[in-house]
Amino acid sequence: MDAVNPVLAGEETVGRVIRGTLDRGCFVPPPGFSTIGHMKLCASALFALFACLAATPSIDRAKATGNPTAPITIEVFSSFDCPHCKIFHETVEPELVRDYVMPGKVYLVKREFPLSGQYHMFAREAAVDATAAARVGKYEPVADALYKNQAAWSMDGKVWQTVASVLTASDQSKVQALTKEPGVVAEVQQDYDEGMAGAISSTPTIVISFKGKRYPFSGVPNYDLFRKFLDDLLK
Repeated sequence: MDAVNPVLAGEETVGRVIRGTLDRGCFVPPPGFSTIGHMKLCASALFALFACLAATPSIDRAKATGNPTAPITIEVFSSFDCPHCKIFHETVEPELVRDYVMPGKVYLVKREFPLSGQYHMFAREAAVDATAAARVGKYEPVADALYKNQAAWSMDGKVWQTVASVLTASDQSKVQALTKEPGVVAEVQQDYDEGMAGAISSTPTIVISFKGKRYPFSGVPNYDLFRKFLDDLLK
């Protein structure tokens, strides 16, 4: 998980329960431990910090997948240069789409949260390019390319070359023009501001909305436990 957030109450516990990246398998529940109950308890504690995000912000449907009327909305705040976001995108997300988005149980929304600082010099450019690509219906192919080639462009700065590699010549011209549009730049900033307002400072952060409540989790979830949490909400 990039830019570890020490602010979110209970994050370490939640991370050990549902995160499955570098520390997969490190959490051993004691006898009588209720995984689902504990996750709900931790999520409730984190929810207090998301009071300002009680209502789901406006959604760019070109960066969303599934039925907008699905009972659960999942927002993923990510940065294209974040290794853990790459893991989520390439491992957890396909299963989530298969098991919950396609059957109409989850509406999956992508949010831009480009990290900043000397180690994240090209993150915002990537977010703007991907958001511009969404305007021509090419968000997912661009996102796939950015994550697949993350190790290269995040070091050499060849963001546009990576994006252009999955676009036609016509779409390249459109996307390049769109990257300069104030509305595209503003959308990236709006996503980032929403995340900051909700005390997000790490990626990926996943926010589950269900019946008016929002449950934020930091890091890459262990999919089996994450699925149990979703199933418990849907009961």
